Amino acid sequence: MSERLQPGDTAPAFTLPDADGNEVSLAGHAGRKVIVYFYPAALTPGCTKQACDFTDNLELLAGAGYDVIGVSPDKPEKLAKFREKEDLRVTLVGDPEKKVLEAYGAFGEKKLYGKTVTGVIRSTVIVDEQGTVERALYNVRATGHVAKLIKDLEI
Repeated sequence: MSERLQPGDTAPAFTLPDADGNEVSLAGHAGRKVIVYFYPAALTPGCTKQACDFTDNLELLAGAGYDVIGVSPDKPEKLAKFREKEDLRVTLVGDPEKKVLEAYGAFGEKKLYGKTVTGVIRSTVIVDEQGTVERALYNVRATGHVAKLIKDLEI
């Protein structure tokens, strides 16, 4: 099981393909705060709700200085379908090898319907302008998470 990040940790660097196959890196967002959120799978109900919530609040978050990157183990082709179907405006990147998910502590054992399984742990990591972890939230709920985040960040 991967280690969970703590405030003050250096956020692991990454470069992953987006829905169009273009490379997106954390370093490319230096000087801005970044909300990196990890979700299990594109085109599933909970993940759709969460991605739509981020999209609906993107202008508010951007206005407060935050960029948003969604990470899942999906391939770019599936991310493109997800983006088109749901009219998403958040940056979605794929991590099929799960290296970034593991580096961020967002992959490992979790409870699913009372059973212990290994998979993506729905998580959100807030990275500051210098690349340091400001907050690391694990086992977040798909519904209501974005509203709670906005409240907690006092946006």
